[in-house]
Amino acid sequence: MNNDPYQSHDYFNIDDLLSEEHHMIRQAARDWVKRDVSPIIEDAAQKAEFPKSIIKGLAEIGAFGPYIPEEYGGAGLDQISYGLIMQEIERGDSGVRSTASVQSSLVMFPIYQYGTDEQRKKFLPKLATGEMMGSFGLTEPDHGSNPGGMTTNFKDKGDHYLLNGAKMWISNSPFCDVAIVWAKNEEGRVHGLIVERGMEGFSTPETHNKWSLRASATGELIFEDVKVPKENLLPGRSGLGAPLSCLDSARYGIAWGSIGAALDCYDTAMRYAKERTQFDRPIAGFQLQQKKLAEMITEITKAQLMAYRLGQLKNENKASSSQISMAKRNNVEMALNVARESRQVLGGMGITGDYSIMRHMMNLESVITYEGTHDIHLLITGLDITGISAFK
Repeated sequence: MNNDPYQSHDYFNIDDLLSEEHHMIRQAARDWVKRDVSPIIEDAAQKAEFPKSIIKGLAEIGAFGPYIPEEYGGAGLDQISYGLIMQEIERGDSGVRSTASVQSSLVMFPIYQYGTDEQRKKFLPKLATGEMMGSFGLTEPDHGSNPGGMTTNFKDKGDHYLLNGAKMWISNSPFCDVAIVWAKNEEGRVHGLIVERGMEGFSTPETHNKWSLRASATGELIFEDVKVPKENLLPGRSGLGAPLSCLDSARYGIAWGSIGAALDCYDTAMRYAKERTQFDRPIAGFQLQQKKLAEMITEITKAQLMAYRLGQLKNENKASSSQISMAKRNNVEMALNVARESRQVLGGMGITGDYSIMRHMMNLESVITYEGTHDIHLLITGLDITGISAFK
């Protein structure tokens, strides 16, 4: 059982811009992480096990579909609230935040946004409480950054669709009850399908031997002549823009969440630097250590300001995909750099499970790649500012 002495850091008083409700929502998430995640997460990561016991708590703090309207089981919160929750959860662990992000932005969001009212009423309330867990199938073994090349497909068989194909690197897949699967119809048009656990031919093998996101369940989605009822098609939108809009929501959550990982690393390094004595003085008093710490909090502060402004734009429905890409790319890179510098402050102790830094660092190596790779996000910005695509 690990003690969690974490104290948050807000160098530019961004808290002054938050509402009383924002503070309450964040505090509830922070208290839960300290009580229910921090004491068990190192052991779960060492054992490469997802702690399913946390699902109920995630639901109770509103981490599942916080911006989904209350009539469908959500909390009806704004986008800054969503970001704050993701930040606190990822402060605990990126894998736990992945579980919440997938459930909210990649499962509940498309059902709410593109589903029928019957689908919303059937799935969303149970997803909000964690009674049902979901996954999102877009990436394939041969198609990651080029999702338009997907080969997963479905054919119209009269009273049902017949689905074939495979998806990989899928968070929550080993235990999901439903999967939002993106596949091409016979005309090559991308559509979303709700695939349910128990459908014949649907399997979810787990991915093992990961060095990253070890406390998160990752796997595949395999479809072998799966009969999907026609009422499980998401009718609200087709084309690649549909799954990409879901990814925008998830990437927004990552832009906030990665700050949480950075803050945890910085807080650990700061505390250690003040307590660790070398040459008869705390190492925090040496110039090179102060340089590391000062640069860390500077970069964290810049990321906090970017995330907050992006949250305002999201609340106003003005945030562009390109802006979200920039924030995701910048903030994850920042967090990874902070983790690496923090590890150096701790010296050899930084690699042990007594501290969270190395776990964060390994997790962030996945976060910098999933939901759009670091390089692809750079090219999205390049396209936006030049008007010229570098993808083809």
